[in-house]
Amino acid sequence: MHKRRRDELIPYNKTKRVIYVYRRGKKCPASVRAGGILLGLGGLCLLYCLFILLFVSFGSWFFLVWGLGGLVLLAWGGLLLGQRTEKIPGWVKICWGVLAGVALTAFVVVEGFIFAQFGAKARPGADYCVILGAQMKTDGPSDTLRRRLDQALVYLRENPETVAIVSGCQGSNEPVSEARGMYDYLVGAGIAPDRILLEEASRNTRENLEYSGRLLNRQENTVVLVTNNFHMFRALRLADGAGYEHVQGLSASAYPWTLPNNLLREFMGVVKDFMVGHF
Repeated sequence: MHKRRRDELIPYNKTKRVIYVYRRGKKCPASVRAGGILLGLGGLCLLYCLFILLFVSFGSWFFLVWGLGGLVLLAWGGLLLGQRTEKIPGWVKICWGVLAGVALTAFVVVEGFIFAQFGAKARPGADYCVILGAQMKTDGPSDTLRRRLDQALVYLRENPETVAIVSGCQGSNEPVSEARGMYDYLVGAGIAPDRILLEEASRNTRENLEYSGRLLNRQENTVVLVTNNFHMFRALRLADGAGYEHVQGLSASAYPWTLPNNLLREFMGVVKDFMVGHF
């Protein structure tokens, strides 16, 4: 049997593993550095998803997108770190890069519009104050909804002639309709019942505005729209699309730890409403 000499090279096609060796002081390839960054981001996404699951009570399962995104980033980072992308056709890499660039650009632009409405302030003396619904829990309004109601209370107390419209149906995981829960909260805070109109049929923001618009004159009445800061841009655009000609926003705050999740959800909501022609 032929014995291989120590200085004899092993044919490349017979090797099972390739070990990359870099000269001392030489920087590793950009793809390897990018892979490490993607692995870190993927891990953070998974941790954020787990945090929301364990410590935050959400009315939807949207936050699971962070877990899915984290797994994608980990897989992508692993390929780059192990330099396993050589066999991927060049046109696939180009298409992937273009799609990623377009998506990132769209995200930055849309988030810019969203942040522009974070501090929306309404002028006094509006005819109506429309409060958009959010999840009701067995012990009362969710944190998101309570912040909207508390902001609306400040405006209603300072403008005693303004009529409130509370909007939202009862979801499968809610003890009462969102409108009824908001009505009880406002009345309990001292707002006269005859100043509050209920709209209990709407299932989403677009329907909130469409059905609430049937209780007022969209062409003549001045309207203050109350929702959380991350939601304000899309709400105002939907109001414009629904025919509100004199509408202003009044932004409520949001729970800081859930803000990344809400901003991502709003980005997808804006893209969806734009694509289907809602604004």
